[in-house]
Amino acid sequence: QVQLVESGGGLVQPGGSLRLSCAASGSIFSINTIGWYRQAPGKQRELVAFVTSGGSTNYANFVKGRFTMSRDNAKNTVNLQMNSLKPEDTAVYYCYLKIKSRPDAFNFEDYWGQGTQVTVSS
Repeated sequence: QVQLVESGGGLVQPGGSLRLSCAASGSIFSINTIGWYRQAPGKQRELVAFVTSGGSTNYANFVKGRFTMSRDNAKNTVNLQMNSLKPEDTAVYYCYLKIKSRPDAFNFEDYWGQGTQVTVSS
């Protein structure tokens, strides 16, 4: 099995910063994709940012220039530095992972973290 442990959420004023972290552990042979989604109350879950196995990082337009994602391959950890936060960034942020658990696995497996609340309010 695979576990994703998220940390770093909280309450911050508009314009402030937060740093989210996600640590993956367990039966991981290779990571295809790791990233972050978010879900605000009454809205669908949406992609925030992700990095592929080739190292390409992609951001949703609404976070470009404000959020930066970094990855520590050795520790299977990904961080999301969120700057210039806005009230509309308020959401539960979920870590997402697509892996192969064995070298002979045919299919990828998807995993989600438990979510961490980010609230941007004055």
